Amino acid sequence: MRGAGRDPNGRFLNPDGSSGGKRLSEVVRLMFGGSGAPWPAPAPVHPQPPPVPPPAGHVAVTAIGHASFCIAFAGGPVLLTDPVWSRRASPFSFIGPHRHRPPGQPPDALPRPDAVLVSHNHYDHLDLATLRRLAGMDAPPVMTGLGNAPLIRRSGLRQVTELDWWQAHDLPGGHRITYLPMRHGSARGLRDQCHALWGGFAIETASGARLFFCGDTAWGPHLQEIGDRLGPFDVALVPIGAYDPRWFMNTVHMNPEEALLTHHALRARTSIAMHFGVFKLTREAIDEPTTRLEALRGDADFRIPTFGETITLPVTTTG
Repeated sequence: MRGAGRDPNGRFLNPDGSSGGKRLSEVVRLMFGGSGAPWPAPAPVHPQPPPVPPPAGHVAVTAIGHASFCIAFAGGPVLLTDPVWSRRASPFSFIGPHRHRPPGQPPDALPRPDAVLVSHNHYDHLDLATLRRLAGMDAPPVMTGLGNAPLIRRSGLRQVTELDWWQAHDLPGGHRITYLPMRHGSARGLRDQCHALWGGFAIETASGARLFFCGDTAWGPHLQEIGDRLGPFDVALVPIGAYDPRWFMNTVHMNPEEALLTHHALRARTSIAMHFGVFKLTREAIDEPTTRLEALRGDADFRIPTFGETITLPVTTTG
């Protein structure tokens, strides 16, 4: 299984060999193309009860919002994915994408995480303020891609494991985390495009449960490869939003049609939608991703969680 490639300047490349960065001319064209459909601020919210431990043979997946989930396996690990509780996904407190919905659950309503999974360093996925908050609580270990550890350690979280694509790390109890190739990119500023690796995660518990967390990706054959090598998955967390305009976004984000293709490519029993309805990153209306997915999914078990909702699902067990 191959790790991530690099260009002659040491920048990471996508699984298909393409650059994960964008040309300045493309960024300028996007900036002057309009902001698209307006989003309500704040959007309606419906408070949800805090999660409870799942019964034996199940996993409880709590949707915090965007790419932030709490994943609790019965008899297995509790994991936080891309935790962001901050008001903005931005390097600044006064400008940049702000939350149109508050986090679905506060950190203290969740079970103590055994590990945090950070897919890549974009501000809507790696939030230092939230990580500092976790460091001040129980300081869980972090799994992430190559090159992200120095940034994460600035939060006070010291136990950070960097992984290349297809590299696995075992948690206590025999649970395995595998970092996976995605078609996307990374950057925190103008000069560090693709200097740190991006990816998703497969989680396999000691009892045989399998869960997929995408992070961020465009559609591509890497998703079929993941399904062939590591599937089928009991549960897949798959992004459905931030895709318009397609001429710019089709190399970094999926639309609902491609999310449904991903559900099938991964051989997921159940998929749960993510990456929608919180931060206005692109031009589509706030409810367009969910409306399109509802019209497309047919008999596929592809759930659209309410913010703060805990979805409890059966998982494969070997013993």
